[in-house]
Amino acid sequence: MTFVKPSVATFSQQPLPTMYDLPSEHPEDAGLPDEFHWSQADLLKKTFQPATYPADRVFSAADMNLYYDPQNHGYYKRPDWFGVVDVPRKIDDGRMSYVRWQERHSPIIVVELLSPGTSEEDQGSTLRGRTPPSKWEVYESILRVPYYVLFDKPTSTFRMFELRGTAYLELFQERLWIEEIGIGLGVWQGSYLEDERLWLRWYDAGGNWLPTPDEKAQRSENLARQAEELARQAEEQARQAEEQARQAEAQARQAEAQARQAEAQAQQAEEQTRRSENLARQAEERAQTEREGRLEAEQRAAVLAERLRALGINPEDL
Repeated sequence: MTFVKPSVATFSQQPLPTMYDLPSEHPEDAGLPDEFHWSQADLLKKTFQPATYPADRVFSAADMNLYYDPQNHGYYKRPDWFGVVDVPRKIDDGRMSYVRWQERHSPIIVVELLSPGTSEEDQGSTLRGRTPPSKWEVYESILRVPYYVLFDKPTSTFRMFELRGTAYLELFQERLWIEEIGIGLGVWQGSYLEDERLWLRWYDAGGNWLPTPDEKAQRSENLARQAEELARQAEEQARQAEEQARQAEAQARQAEAQARQAEAQAQQAEEQTRRSENLARQAEERAQTEREGRLEAEQRAAVLAERLRALGINPEDL
């Protein structure tokens, strides 16, 4: 999306300046970021993933000039971090500044990381009604930013404010839930960019910390490795199952051969039993025949002896 300068001025006879016309930095500004400011802003930006807006309608920035007064083009604030929804994520080659009258949307949230040079102004402790107005006045009364957060690195103090009517009301709670965008902001204990500490971080409706792109990539890589390992295990299990099936088949063939051999041996034993029974029967029949022959011979000898005795011959003298 490219912004075009309006041909008709709203507050003056001259066209309102765009981000290309306004300074994008000022080296003498107080509270220039230290390493923690950059790291914390980076974590906020990478986990700012509103559930109710597509990614191409979400913008956030750190230490960027935020121009808020179309009548005083030189007035700006430079929040440590702010998030906006319902605006293009990218304009041309990227925003040089955030110009409220050009964008038509104020940030939904501003986060200030307290530092000695800006702490009083960040917390609304400076005098009001001065020119230009303080950060607190700009966020509360001019831009009307719905949510304002302060975070003090040394004490890890997390203060949150919600715009109620015309003034900010401090919320005394552990986390900040923003219903309009379906995510919340809380304090996370963890390591980011090799720095272990308490950080501000966005979380989802389930209370889960939203991952950074690198964490998503790492999780995807871990899931891919796990899937690869599961596939390898499944392949190994399939190979083992195939080997076991082959072994079972071989054992079945062996058992079948043994069964056939046992059956043949049983048949041989049965045949031998039949032969033994036949031989036993034949032997018994021969013995019976012999017994009967002896009995018949004895009977004939007795008859003969009786006849001899009848003839007066003693058979024993023969």
